[in-house]
Amino acid sequence: MTCHSGGPTALEYYPCRYGNSRVLFRGPRSQMTGDYIAFLGGSETYGRFIADPFPSLLERDLAIECVNFGAVNVGIDLYLNDPSVLEMASGAVAKVIQVTGAQNMSNRYYMVHPRRNDRFLRASERLEVLYPEVDFTEFHFNRHMLSRLCDVSQDRFETVVDELRQSWVARMKHILTILRGKVILLWFADHDIPSGNELTLGSDPLYVTRAMLETLRPRVQELIEVTCSEDARMEGTSNMVFNEFEACAAAELMGALAHREARDAVAPVLRHMIGRGPAL
Repeated sequence: MTCHSGGPTALEYYPCRYGNSRVLFRGPRSQMTGDYIAFLGGSETYGRFIADPFPSLLERDLAIECVNFGAVNVGIDLYLNDPSVLEMASGAVAKVIQVTGAQNMSNRYYMVHPRRNDRFLRASERLEVLYPEVDFTEFHFNRHMLSRLCDVSQDRFETVVDELRQSWVARMKHILTILRGKVILLWFADHDIPSGNELTLGSDPLYVTRAMLETLRPRVQELIEVTCSEDARMEGTSNMVFNEFEACAAAELMGALAHREARDAVAPVLRHMIGRGPAL
């Protein structure tokens, strides 16, 4: 697939809706008439700028319908606010949940948009008291707001991040209780799972640590770690599809080789889980 970085061409995602959900997911629309695997997650699961994201590759390899419930820049709140999607995901023979960042969800300090979880709506009174010198009306995105808070006071910002982490673990436990059954938790990123409690705003999944994921391990069948290889990082935006207005956004995401690496890591686990391969 050619990278379109200077022309008007963009990737066709065939957007579709499922059930009563108001969210537009990536198509073509799955039928879910037989056995299927459900994929929940962010931009990587959705496959933004990727012609064949890892759920599509797995569908081809496993010969079973793989329903892509991924959405761009989402957090856990999108699913917890969408019972229709959770009901359909619960009916899958297996579920793959990509780890998403802790910043894109409502918490005791701020509210996010229920579907576009990266959008900042408003600060709570608690946050306004913690940061009286900050004008929260100037922010439209969570990252912009959090970056400002970190710059103003790292000591106070640590309190905010602690809240994000605690809320993330609680919400993940809740969603895993709802989904039931065979669940894979997938770390898919350009860096290893952090062991420390860094406060810097790096790449997603933001503010998720190994200790947080280990807390969830008893509630899932597998925790799969996919950190894209050096070759995948060096690939850059090659083999991604985007127009000139999308170039900056494409540069922040992993490319086609990283998605093949995710497929290679997840495929044998799913084969065993759904009874289509040898025991691991």
